[in-house]
Amino acid sequence: MRIYSWLMAALPAFVASSALAQTEEVQSGPIPDWAELTEAAPVPDDAAGIAFVRRSDLFVHLDEDGQYTFQGLHLRLLQPQALEAGNLNFTWNPAAGAPTIHMLRIHREGEVIDVLADNSFEVVRQEAQLEQAILHGRLTASLRVPDLRVGDELEWAATIPSHDPTLMDDSFGIMFLGASPAQGRYRLGLSWNDGQQPTIRLSDDLADNEQRSLSSLTLAFENPELLSPPRDAPPRYNWQRVIEYSDFAAWPDVSRRFDRIYAGASDLASDSPVRQEADRIARTNATGLERAQAALELVQQQVRYIYVGLDGGNFTPATAEETWQRRYGDCKGKSVLLLALLRVLEIDAEIVLVSNSGRDDGLDTRLPNPGMFDHVLVRAQIDGNTYWLDSTLPAVIRASDLPFLPYRWVLPLSANGNELERIPHDVLTLPNVMGMVEIDARAGFDQPARQVQTYVQRGVDGLNEYLRYSVMPPNQLTAAFRNALIGQSTWDTIEDVRYRYDEATRASILTITGTGPVDWDETGQTYRLSLPGGGFSPPPRRQRPSGNGHDAPYYNAPGYSCHVTTVRIPEATDIENWRFNSTFDTMMYGRTFYRMMERRNDGTIRMVRGSRTETNEISSTHAERDNGRLDNFDNSMAWIYYSPNRNRQLPENDTHVPATYEIDWTGPDIPCLPADVLNPD
Repeated sequence: MRIYSWLMAALPAFVASSALAQTEEVQSGPIPDWAELTEAAPVPDDAAGIAFVRRSDLFVHLDEDGQYTFQGLHLRLLQPQALEAGNLNFTWNPAAGAPTIHMLRIHREGEVIDVLADNSFEVVRQEAQLEQAILHGRLTASLRVPDLRVGDELEWAATIPSHDPTLMDDSFGIMFLGASPAQGRYRLGLSWNDGQQPTIRLSDDLADNEQRSLSSLTLAFENPELLSPPRDAPPRYNWQRVIEYSDFAAWPDVSRRFDRIYAGASDLASDSPVRQEADRIARTNATGLERAQAALELVQQQVRYIYVGLDGGNFTPATAEETWQRRYGDCKGKSVLLLALLRVLEIDAEIVLVSNSGRDDGLDTRLPNPGMFDHVLVRAQIDGNTYWLDSTLPAVIRASDLPFLPYRWVLPLSANGNELERIPHDVLTLPNVMGMVEIDARAGFDQPARQVQTYVQRGVDGLNEYLRYSVMPPNQLTAAFRNALIGQSTWDTIEDVRYRYDEATRASILTITGTGPVDWDETGQTYRLSLPGGGFSPPPRRQRPSGNGHDAPYYNAPGYSCHVTTVRIPEATDIENWRFNSTFDTMMYGRTFYRMMERRNDGTIRMVRGSRTETNEISSTHAERDNGRLDNFDNSMAWIYYSPNRNRQLPENDTHVPATYEIDWTGPDIPCLPADVLNPD
């Protein structure tokens, strides 16, 4: 059933995708023996909020056929917003079996109304994410409870098969109570038949709340307190009020089990057309890396991405032969096809499970659970070097020594079983955000300046830009930006717009050239200008309320920005009459803040401003020390000043700032930061 954010967040193990099955209807039946209902709590006179939870039961049961999830809910609706609880929806995998509705009724002034006496669930196969190339095959049952009123009590209960068709004899999953549940009574439970007991682990905050028997575990909560994870802590600190369970004893067991699934899918017949493609690649490419890259490009370009969850495909990949014949596949099918090609090319390669959703921080402390992964990559060993290949990305993302996304933990598959493998979090070597601005004001203060603005994005944002801009012809791209920007404060005319994606540095690069006004501040004969991209907002103070995980480290998301501005001063002025404000080079909270400016005799003033995360986590002691330094943080904008009657002698500066046009600021070697990064300790 739908679980409302203002009530409780509780999930079964893993929502498996599905296939067509014999039963596509909602069944009715009694509550199973393993799901005894909790006694409903009395509604207090001072009940507040949207709804009061008289009873919320969530139980998972494991038997020889798989696992089943029971949810029962009894609510007093206190506010009009609570009427949304009558919009009941639940989704299931028909390959795992049929759901059973046990009751649906309204309690009103001593009367009990059986909603199902005159109403029934509508079942639809709703591929709601077709526009995202997703075919999941799940069924959805919906019912809008009629005549529901504020003050009513809504009660329902249902059981849904929640095992994955691929791994029916291996149970695994998590259950949790949300951080901010509504006032009321809650119970979470896990039970099992003889021989089906999994390994169970509770988060530390549940250690004193469990009740165990030989065949069950139950946790009860009465008006559970609100939880707040430590503010600004690493993601693993959000792991609160969680029950984990798994039949897998260790991560190598998961690795072995999935390797068997993928190994068979990558086998090729002797006359397979996939072998013919591999032979063609071998004939036209000389080195192992060239062949691996050609195989990757083939799968990236000739096999479109469509997630296929049909026929138990959430964990089971389509075969390499089937994916090539279809010319579409998801990360599993495309990776299996790539693996098959590499093996024919005699390149050592393996499948690696990863998490694109960022759930892998602290994964090494979790029970082995395949549901913690949501993506598949291929990793190859070529000439003693390691290369990561993602067949679902556009072909501009080539084989690389690092994955495209910053994973923390990955699981390589092998017949012997592998442990989780940690991927080191190194600092970024190139900025993920850049802006380069050249302002040619030589015509004078009162004239429009020719401007060249270049913007660089790397990572996911850069790839999204590539997908958006690379399909547009140059004249269409220029026309689009001309229509969008002319008339704004920056642009009078746009002469040219150019776009390219640099594969070597994985950079999306957009350059706009034109003319526009310069926002000079004028006072008499003096002028000043704030350079774009020149200032920093102060970093936030790192401080937590008492008791809110005071000793937990503080998290810094990886990031690296660089902004470069060059101003060609009006020709009627003397460079000696120009000056600029402060430069700085400091580190606070594990992040470098750097600004350097330079005045040149060629009639230019140059600025570079860079900032980079140097460490992803800092201690609370480190944070307290920097809190004491925060008042001295220089958050000034980068100003340049002109005074015609005053010569400005600037201090000697050994650091030179290249102009925007003197070096390739989009290349791999750029002076965005000081040569020596400060020690974070």
